[in-house]
This record gives sequence, structure tokens and C-alpha cells, in this order.
Amino acid sequence: MNLSAEEIQQNWLRLMGFIEDHIAEPRKTKLIEFYEKYSERLMLMPAAHKKEYHNAFPGGYVEHVNRVITCALHLHDLWAQMGADVNTYTKEELVFSALNHDLGKMGDEEHESYIPQTDNWRREKLGEDYMFNTKLPFASVPDRGLFLLQSHGISYTFNEMITIQTHDGLYDEANKKYLMTYLPEQKPRTALPFIVHQADLMAARIEFEREWFPKFQNNLDTPKKSFTLENNKKSQPVTSGTKSKALGSIQSEGLKNLLNNL
Repeated sequence: MNLSAEEIQQNWLRLMGFIEDHIAEPRKTKLIEFYEKYSERLMLMPAAHKKEYHNAFPGGYVEHVNRVITCALHLHDLWAQMGADVNTYTKEELVFSALNHDLGKMGDEEHESYIPQTDNWRREKLGEDYMFNTKLPFASVPDRGLFLLQSHGISYTFNEMITIQTHDGLYDEANKKYLMTYLPEQKPRTALPFIVHQADLMAARIEFEREWFPKFQNNLDTPKKSFTLENNKKSQPVTSGTKSKALGSIQSEGLKNLLNNL
């Protein structure tokens, strides 16, 4: 998928609008300064390094973050309607966590995390339009994001820290200590981590479907060639007599049923 320059710009303005509308001072000013400082990089970042994931194209990161924030706001209302205690967190904490959940993907002050793939084979065969920048010291996405915030003087609450840390849910083994505990006193004291995780999961799934479902449908719509067997120099269609003779020599009922349906 490709976004136009106008779409990239509109997505950026929408992102900044979430900060204006939902974040209070003094964090609002600090966040705006941070995002404006790295605006060119953030605006053009992909959300992932390969097509099989989601939004692996220029501008994909901001579009993904906007969708996560929007999903989180809707899920907040749903959880409230279903009886969850939404007084254990604030709306600002919800938006702040969704806004910065993947911030670590930007890299650090000097180096981008995702750079254009230089290996043509990996680009063409594996769908990796980007690769990881080896100049960047390793850190998990949540750890790097939290470090970036604190190193730029942007404070965060305990709720926000746990939510950003665990936004990948149990897809990340490191989150088991927070999400797989069986002692009531060790479980999260707020639904916020679960809401943002669900929002991220929902957004990524929507982006996957948008990218891949049309491709799946195109494959289904492509006419299939009739099955033929090589016979010396000439290919001949498989006749019913040929198929019956071939099936008669097969012992496995499962394989026989599979071939019979070709």
C-alpha cells in the first residue's frame, strides 16, 4: 500500500491533534516539542519491516498509531458499557499509552530503527522492504520508547509505564510476569493494559486484512490450469480412466480422497 503526500500530512496533523485534545500541560508542550523535533522521521516511518506484518510502507507508523488511539477510545466506551471499572485510569493515560506504545520503533536520537532493505533477494522473496539498523544498540520496543520519553523530560505514570511495557500482551514472553500471574494482588490494578493491547491487536489485524485480503481474492479469481501428466514429449489431460487406474494403486484413503478431488 502507498500513501500520498497529502494523506501522510493529514495523518500527522491528526496525530498532533490527539496530543492537543487529550494531553494536559506541562506534558502537552513537551510531547509536541519531541514529536516536532523528529517529525520528518516519524512521519515517514513504516510500522513494521516486512509486508507480512502490518503497515510496512512510508507513513505506516503514524497511520497505525492513529488507528490504535481511535480503537482504544472506542474500546474504553465498550469496557465501560460492559461494567469494567474505568475509574482506575484517566482518558489522558489511555491516549498517552496508545500514542507512545510503539515509540521505540523510531530508534534513538541519532539512528533510525528501520532502514531501506539493501538485499534484493530478501526484498523480493521475503517481502522485507526494510531491515533493522545494526548501528542501533539492541533494546525492546517498549524499553526504548520509555527511555526516549524520560530522556526528553516527558514523565509518565505507573499505569502508562505498565501499559506501554505490556502492549504486545502474551505475544511477548517478557509480559508473563504481569499478565499470567494467578495471585489476585499481582494482577494489574487497572484494565488499561488490556484495552490498549486489544486496540493494538485490532488495528494491526485491520491493516493486515486491508493489505492481504485483496491479494488472497486475486489468487482465488485466477483461473487454474487443468492438471496434466507429462507423457514423453507431450502433455496430455488426465482422463477418468487414467485417474481410476492411478487411484487403484494407492492404499491411503486420505491420499486417495485428496487426489480424487483434483
